[in-house]
Amino acid sequence: MAQLSITTFLTLDGVMQAPGGPEEDTSDGFDLGGWSVPYGDEDFGAFVDEVFGRVGAFLLGRRTYEIFAGYWPKVTDPDNPVASKLNSLPKYVASTTLDKADWAGSTVIGGDLVKEVAALKERTEGELQVHGSARLAHFLLSHDLVDQLNLLVFPVVLGKGRRLFADGVTPTAFRHTGARTTAAGVAINTYERAGRPEFGTYLAE
Repeated sequence: MAQLSITTFLTLDGVMQAPGGPEEDTSDGFDLGGWSVPYGDEDFGAFVDEVFGRVGAFLLGRRTYEIFAGYWPKVTDPDNPVASKLNSLPKYVASTTLDKADWAGSTVIGGDLVKEVAALKERTEGELQVHGSARLAHFLLSHDLVDQLNLLVFPVVLGKGRRLFADGVTPTAFRHTGARTTAAGVAINTYERAGRPEFGTYLAE
């Protein structure tokens, strides 16, 4: 049975929209895309390679799937640790608007997404990985389907854009299981789901 992990790039103010380029995701008038690019270095690349080394299958939202499908099939180097996994392993696209997905190994899923994702976790070895995919991430978090978060926090504030933790997300506690900082200043933290939050007070009774 697979763990479901979300790996995402975030600004200091929690924005995850369009980290990779100005045209990556301009929805809602977002015009600050590409904010992660100046911070790419060997440390960053090494962590990404580690994540892809654990994957058994991918679960992607429609927009992220289309971005990936427009680029990664063109990268044919078998030694590329990201391209080799994306091009060879199963990819499941959560969408109510796509009828089919043409990238080899891709399957569109919909309907009862909670049930379908639970079934994917049951039959997948390794990690079932979500990359980016903001709306899908919101859905998975709200239905307690996320086992692990890899949050790569970049030292930049944007003040607008789609955020990972939207209002109304299910209150959830996580356990901190890993941390490192790249030479360029990206703070990488890993968390595992630990149930519901506990609450208290600092006020003396």
